[in-house]
Amino acid sequence: QVQLVESGGGLVQAGGSLRLSCAASSRTFSSYSMGWFRQAPGKEREFVAVIGWKGGSTYYADSMKGRFTISRDNAKNTVYLQMNSLKPEDTAVYYCAATRNWGTLTRGYEYDYWGQGTQVTVSS
Repeated sequence: QVQLVESGGGLVQAGGSLRLSCAASSRTFSSYSMGWFRQAPGKEREFVAVIGWKGGSTYYADSMKGRFTISRDNAKNTVYLQMNSLKPEDTAVYYCAATRNWGTLTRGYEYDYWGQGTQVTVSS
């Protein structure tokens, strides 16, 4: 079992930045690929980014490329999502997820464990 706890969400003005964190309970954190997803009210869950086991490989949804950066610190069992140039349409609950699979992993069913989410609100 892996428990994931997100933090770092909040209210920010358009153009601002936030860094989300996701702390994992697993001693084998480094063996999991970690992803970020988001879900806005009334919309389906959307893939944001994924990072491989050792952090050497990353993949982003097109709309996040150049604005968001995913990273991980395996010594701290934590994955991060740095979000810059935020837009009102980035408003959503952001979730981190873990899987032992590897690859682009853009679909929710490819992940085994999920956090409870953290709210990000971007005002115009």
